Amino acid sequence: MKILCLGPHPDDLEFGASGTLIKYAEAGHEISLMVMTKGEMGGDPDLRTKEQEESAKIIGAKKVYWGGYIDTKLPTDSGSIMVVEKVIKEIKPDLIFTPYQEDTHQDHRNLAVIALSAARNNRNILFYETPTTSPRFRPNMYSDITGLIKKKLHSLLAHHSQVMKTNVTDTPIVDMAEATAIFRGTQARVKHAEGFMSIRFFLEL
Repeated sequence: MKILCLGPHPDDLEFGASGTLIKYAEAGHEISLMVMTKGEMGGDPDLRTKEQEESAKIIGAKKVYWGGYIDTKLPTDSGSIMVVEKVIKEIKPDLIFTPYQEDTHQDHRNLAVIALSAARNNRNILFYETPTTSPRFRPNMYSDITGLIKKKLHSLLAHHSQVMKTNVTDTPIVDMAEATAIFRGTQARVKHAEGFMSIRFFLEL
C-alpha cells in the first residue's frame, strides 16, 4: 500500500501515528509524510526541518513533503486544499492519516478541514490524536504497537528541540506519548496502541 500521513507541524504526526506508520513501513508498505508548516512559533524552522527529516528516517518514510505555510497561519482555502490535493494525486495513497478536526490548535483543526476536502475521493481516511486534541476524540479503530513503542518514542526524540515543550509542566512529550499508548492499549486490550477515528475505511478481502 501507499500511505500518506499529514501533519500540521513537525512532531505532531509522530505523537498520533508513528507507531502505526513504522509498523506499515516494516511490512514493506510505502510511507510518505506531508508537514504543512515548519513550526516557526515553536523554534528555529531550519532546525525543526532537520529534526523532521531525521524522524522520517526512523519511521521509514520514503519522502517528506512540505506545505510551505507559516505556523499558526494555516488557512482553509482553495489554495491550501490544492497544495494537499497535488501531493495526493502524485502519491495516490491507499490510506491517509490526518489530525482530528476538534482541537485547541487552529492549525490542527484547519488541516483536518483541508484533508477532508483534498481527500474527498480517497477510500480510507483516519483521524489521529495529539496532546491538544479534544476529549471528544473517541477511537473506533486501534493499532497494536506493543513491540514498536520504543521506536515510536525514538521518532519523537528526533525532535530534540521540542521534547520539553509540552502543555504539562516538567513532562516531556515522550512521557505523554507513552501514557497515551498505554491508555489506548488498555481500551484495545493490548499493552500499547494508537487509536484512530475513521471517516471512511474499507475492509478489503
